[in-house]
Amino acid sequence: MILLATTCYQAIACLIEDRHSPPGQLIDVGGYNLHLYTAGEFGPTVVLEHSLGGIEGYLLLPEIAKLTRVCIYDRAGYGWSDHSPYPRTSQQIVTELDNLLTKAGIEPPLILVGNSFGSYNVRLYAQQFPEKVMGIILTDGLHETAMLKMPMHLQCLKLFFLSGFVMSFLGATLGIVRLLKAIGTFEAIKRELGKFPQETLKPVKRSFCRPKHWITMSREILNLDTSSRQVESANYFGALPIVSIKANTFFHPSPWTLFLPSRAANLLREQMHDELLNLSKNCVQLQADRSSHFVWIDQPEVIVTAILHILKNCDRN
Repeated sequence: MILLATTCYQAIACLIEDRHSPPGQLIDVGGYNLHLYTAGEFGPTVVLEHSLGGIEGYLLLPEIAKLTRVCIYDRAGYGWSDHSPYPRTSQQIVTELDNLLTKAGIEPPLILVGNSFGSYNVRLYAQQFPEKVMGIILTDGLHETAMLKMPMHLQCLKLFFLSGFVMSFLGATLGIVRLLKAIGTFEAIKRELGKFPQETLKPVKRSFCRPKHWITMSREILNLDTSSRQVESANYFGALPIVSIKANTFFHPSPWTLFLPSRAANLLREQMHDELLNLSKNCVQLQADRSSHFVWIDQPEVIVTAILHILKNCDRN
């Protein structure tokens, strides 16, 4: 009876939400729609490429829009975007993103911000469309060399995350995730979310309550090695301005992370950040010294600082 009640709660809540138009526009990229939201009026366009399973651009948009024009989009399967019938690899994501920006009339120059897995996508985009890109920001980015040589216990961590996504898919289908949202569990797990206005958090929470969100997360992590191999050729960008933001640790110590291999994850991160500094002769590193891997929640102001760095660098040139 309880599961029946929560499932009905989920169905009714989705119907109510779907009566409201998305904040941006839905654009057909080949038989399915992607959601694009633009703010700010002047200057180069910042394009936010989310982390694996992320939809964090909505948290960053208000502050970035004060500096320059900014676009956030929901990758296929997240937020207001439709599922894509194609594999969720970096190459496919880049193809969809350029199609989206072209159809929306978003003209260069672009500053690409790639959070975590999104760092793969912005590197591949910059390699394939170099004439459009004036700078890249990698927020605790990944590097394929270390990712493809990940030790077995960290490979097991990927499988642990995947099993969590599958369980969350079931939880979202049955309305349990939405119930947890209603009682404030998101903020209890990640207290830093409390500093954001509820209106800003609303589209993020909306996506996490949808089963398709967790399906897409599973598809992306299952294709992570393929994406790593696809980005291997996007390994040097000459003098292109790049800012690599390095978090202080992968996980903040908490009851939720007590049994996770944090030390091994941090050693892997150190290797990746060393490699990322070789992507350009104009690459600098910014330290997010109070942040876990989720810089966009813990210290979003560092991402704003990185954008300012790219803007000033390009003004000097």
